[in-house]
Amino acid sequence: MKKSVKLLGVLMLGLLAVAGCGNGSAKKEDSSTAKKAPEELTLYIVRHGKTMLNTTDRVQGWSDAVLTEAGEEVVTAAGIGLKDIDFQNAYSSDSGRAIQTANLIIKENKKSADLKVITDERLREFNFGTYEGDLNHTMWQDIADDQGITLEEFLKNMTPESFANSVAKLDAKNVEEVKLNWPAEDYETITTRLKAGIDDIVEKEMKNEGSGNVLIASHGLSISAMLDTLFDDFKIPEGGLKNASVCTVKYKDGKFTLDKVNDLSYVEAGQK
Repeated sequence: MKKSVKLLGVLMLGLLAVAGCGNGSAKKEDSSTAKKAPEELTLYIVRHGKTMLNTTDRVQGWSDAVLTEAGEEVVTAAGIGLKDIDFQNAYSSDSGRAIQTANLIIKENKKSADLKVITDERLREFNFGTYEGDLNHTMWQDIADDQGITLEEFLKNMTPESFANSVAKLDAKNVEEVKLNWPAEDYETITTRLKAGIDDIVEKEMKNEGSGNVLIASHGLSISAMLDTLFDDFKIPEGGLKNASVCTVKYKDGKFTLDKVNDLSYVEAGQK
């Protein structure tokens, strides 16, 4: 009887030992096969290509125009330069010129050619109210005259903030016309919508995809205002952002980092 009990005890200990080893190996396998979630998101923010209204030097905010043939060629070159970037999603303002730009870039992409561009009205250009479609020179001269300075002085010292607020101030004086139009936006209105748009994109991408690369097609002044809002030391390049230029912004651990501004290397690579 004692031998039977002793034998049963040995068997039980053996089974426990085997079970323990089994659990240990399972845990080890789980930890070895577990994938570490990516931590960094890179935003490739592209200014649209040159349009017909750009060519005639007219104010183009919420008003729209298609890309010129030369504009399409430059954006296509940028797309070729970006062809090896694996974009998990593509976003654009809801203006046709930005949508066209995003689609041309995606068309050239080896890894993301099947992406559908997601539009967001918050990524639009500044709204210039009653100046929409007018000559740029007329708008700039009106601002300079209102401030009592020369046109050259205004252009030399202009910032996205001073520009937007000056246009909004002048536009508000056109009371009757403003009633029939969307009023020009001041800088706070513009940056509030842009920041909300970018924050929502980042939150969505980090939640659904973890991290990776995202394409965003927007507009010269809006991209500058966006970067000005995110980074205290940002300075708009002399002459503004070029058509089809790329600004890269990284997001990690809840913080944005500015990588490159007004980068034309992708266009240059695509033109070779």
